[in-house]
Amino acid sequence: MSKSASDVVITGVGIVTCLGVGVEAHVAALSGPDAPAVRVETEKFAPYPVHPLPEIDWSQQISKKDQRQMENWQRLGVFAAGLALDDSGFKDNAEAVGSMDMIVAAGGGERDINVDSLIVDEGLKRNDRENLLNEKLTTELRPTLFLAQLSNLMAGNISIVHKVTGSSRTFMGEEGAGISAVETAFARIKAGQSTHTLVGGAFSAERIDILLLIEAIQGHSRGEWQPLWSRKPEEGGGMILGSVGAFLMLESRAHAEARGAKIYAVIDDIEGDRGSREDGKLETRLSRLLDKAKALPADDTVVFSGTTGFHDLAAREKAVLGDALPGRPVRAYGGVSGHGVEAQFPLGLAFAALALGAKAMVPAFDAAHEAAMTGPARHAVVTTVGHARGEGVALLSADA
Repeated sequence: MSKSASDVVITGVGIVTCLGVGVEAHVAALSGPDAPAVRVETEKFAPYPVHPLPEIDWSQQISKKDQRQMENWQRLGVFAAGLALDDSGFKDNAEAVGSMDMIVAAGGGERDINVDSLIVDEGLKRNDRENLLNEKLTTELRPTLFLAQLSNLMAGNISIVHKVTGSSRTFMGEEGAGISAVETAFARIKAGQSTHTLVGGAFSAERIDILLLIEAIQGHSRGEWQPLWSRKPEEGGGMILGSVGAFLMLESRAHAEARGAKIYAVIDDIEGDRGSREDGKLETRLSRLLDKAKALPADDTVVFSGTTGFHDLAAREKAVLGDALPGRPVRAYGGVSGHGVEAQFPLGLAFAALALGAKAMVPAFDAAHEAAMTGPARHAVVTTVGHARGEGVALLSADA
């Protein structure tokens, strides 16, 4: 594909998963001869395994004063955004950061588990539960905690800590939020409405309230960790959550080249969609989203599947990928990082950008179900199929 000044390129990656902090740890994980060593917490939230945060020195990106006003969900997003700014070379350019656009995919923040537990316990003793709820919410819930959990506060804290003060948008809506965030950033740069945009999201998996939500739909895998495609119905629903922070610096090629920035990869296309998944409609929609990927060469293309691990959904996506992109090796990245919900799609693009930038031969994450690569990655396809709704596909290519 010929180069254009309006190409959308990735010039910075800020990434935190259980595999480590920053670019170096994740390039190593994507370039080794074998699947990366997976870190899983199996005791703290038993029977549910969770991919936890690695050791993080938050003060590398966030002052102690600012940390005190955030829970881990926001800290993780602000930290990953700072890593992306550092990696792109923008961090100390006050003028460029001041005019930088920002799009964030965010959930609803963290809950006060003590208040939740109090309400449930008291509800067992009383029948006037509507009155009970009003009483406890007015006397027990701290307004400052509520305000700190507003979804757009992640973007607000990134603005405060890192001085990113161009336009700001926040998307909510589980996996679809991450898809829409990156798709919007891509479209705005492509149309000349933005020159440089910080985009991404974060998800804190080590939360009892989140685990309860997934268990309510019987979605969790249980017991010991298994590679994603190898999980069996008798071991639960198939999803293992992971604490994830993933931010990307997107720029127009003209803007990036004018400042001499390194380019990890070019985003050639992104599209999201949603609709009914009954009667084969998911397969039809996903196959259409993959239309442009069907022309990519099999010998240098890697597919980063953002599947949740839900048994039925994972099997349906894998079947579509096999039909639409035969011969292209698939890597279910949630199997090594955990599923990141709002951050899942940005995380997939981060993995793809790092693999393309390093010309990596990405090892199989589940050797029993994933084929080996036969050459270095030059093209990548990233998918995300939301656990309840929403699908997205991105196509990337190496720049050189």
